[in-house]
Amino acid sequence: MWEKFLELSPSFRKSHERPRREGCSPACRSSSCLGHPAEETDLVRNRIISQVLGLGVVIHSIIIGISLGASQNPETIKPLLAALSFHQFFEGMGLGGCISQAKFKSLSTTIMVLFFSLTTPVGIATGIAISSVYKEDSPTALTVGGVFNSAAAGILIYMALVDILAADFMNPRMQGNGRLQLGENTSLLLGAACMSVLAKWA
Repeated sequence: MWEKFLELSPSFRKSHERPRREGCSPACRSSSCLGHPAEETDLVRNRIISQVLGLGVVIHSIIIGISLGASQNPETIKPLLAALSFHQFFEGMGLGGCISQAKFKSLSTTIMVLFFSLTTPVGIATGIAISSVYKEDSPTALTVGGVFNSAAAGILIYMALVDILAADFMNPRMQGNGRLQLGENTSLLLGAACMSVLAKWA
């Protein structure tokens, strides 16, 4: 009986009712007027994905920037620069799509874009600054580069397979359309093949 009384009290109803969209009347109980917890969960998920993916991209960009800046052989720099340009372009497209889905505020979006844009030039400047003492084949350089590359690769592979590709492949629209599945799988394999070819010079 006490529970029934609480449920009928205005203060109890106000504290437990879901947020209502602007412009809806108090009598409306439809899902379009009440809040959408699923949408909020997806938004939080997309924000975490974009932040973790951005972290992996930033780490990777710094390492390859240092490698490019410290390289003193023109025959190595030219193909590495071409591979790096393609690589950063596609990474930027993927990260930009995630940031767009996350619906960050303007300030957060600007900060993430600046981090992505500036990390490679900062890495290149750092590589140029330490080029006189940096030795690519030294045990220290190989160990530090290997650790950071492994961390970045692990983050990027996990995010790509678990949070980005899985969401697309498990989409109901994808599951019910064989032609769409064929197109997405073909595109995935072609993209992986192109990036593998670029790895020859990176």
